[in-house]
Amino acid sequence: MRALVSAASRHGSTDEIAEALAAALRDNGAEVDLIEPAAVHEITDYDTIVLGSAIYLDHWMKDAKSFAERFADALRLRQVWLFSSGPVGDNDPPVGDPAGIPDLLKMTGAVEHRLFAGKLDRSELGFGERVAVRVVHAPEGDYRDWNAVRDWAEVILGTPRYTRHLEPEGTP
Repeated sequence: MRALVSAASRHGSTDEIAEALAAALRDNGAEVDLIEPAAVHEITDYDTIVLGSAIYLDHWMKDAKSFAERFADALRLRQVWLFSSGPVGDNDPPVGDPAGIPDLLKMTGAVEHRLFAGKLDRSELGFGERVAVRVVHAPEGDYRDWNAVRDWAEVILGTPRYTRHLEPEGTP
């Protein structure tokens, strides 16, 4: 498998999830490039794309959304997986998709979207971000589940190449 892992991150937490996904894919025999969304100019060499974004105010970051829009036609011809990171807290695991995910799934033909808990370090935030996390009472800490990230990489590796867009019409 030749894969591209790309993620938009504001403070680095989502980049670290992308790095862990890329490492887990490599550890299991995949050939993987890890490139920021804005730096990707071509995806023809990849049969699998893993695209992710940090979530801010329930939305994906601009660079990740732009990547999906730029490559929409080509993405629908490949195995595509989407992930988001951002919810924080010890309570229940994150549930539900951030705004716009159904549209991104349709646009890219993605196999699935996975939502991972994130990390909040107030010392890295700007003034507006600190106000926002105070308003929603977001707890500080690292809530990422590295086992869940590695498990998802195994799901990606175990799924046969997603070819529904490549088969001739009428093929069962």
